[in-house]
Amino acid sequence: MGREVPNPRPRRAVKWSRSTDPSPKYVPLANLRKLRECQQVAAVCYRVRNDFVEFLLVRTRGGRWIFPKGNAEPGLTHAQAAALEAFEEAGVHGRMEEACFSRYSRRTEPSERASQKTVTVNAHLCEVLRLESPQESGRTPTWFPAEKTKRLLREDRSPEYGNDLARIINRALARIELSRNDRSASEKSRIERSKNETHLTADALKNVQFIDAIRKSGGSVGKLRDALP
Repeated sequence: MGREVPNPRPRRAVKWSRSTDPSPKYVPLANLRKLRECQQVAAVCYRVRNDFVEFLLVRTRGGRWIFPKGNAEPGLTHAQAAALEAFEEAGVHGRMEEACFSRYSRRTEPSERASQKTVTVNAHLCEVLRLESPQESGRTPTWFPAEKTKRLLREDRSPEYGNDLARIINRALARIELSRNDRSASEKSRIERSKNETHLTADALKNVQFIDAIRKSGGSVGKLRDALP
């Protein structure tokens, strides 16, 4: 029969407190929720057609045009959260840049449950490879040229907020142009390396043929001329 062994260190009872005093090691859950609500991510989705950049916008619940965006998600990087929003709201499959290329702020509308607050939105650039039907209804994802995109983002918004959104497009265009130049330079470098490798292969082949011709000629100049290709 088993013997009961007393615990040499009796466990102290853990007391839960509703005290509002913040712990030096832990952040209250209510504060984490508030922090999450003040951080959002946006997917600035684009494609290039005939050397012209187009941007993908979706409808808000109020009918205005905006980038696919939403709250930062726990357990996801901002880029992953932005990719999730792009997929859910616009059906986007593409390449999302990990680093945020720009930020903007917006003020939320006050309600009975919450007061007005400022939300920081981290914008991530996404090159769209293909689209499918979005999971969220009523979003109407639509492609627009850059200038029309800026005009639509300014509609029914304060001049300050509209201009902030238009600046995001300008920064995106600059980022896209830089990326395309880098790709072009990389492609030129690859083609140049390929040409050099072709020249080296051709020169090596000539050397092999010359050595082979010497062997066949047996040292005779006349036979060497005949043996050369």
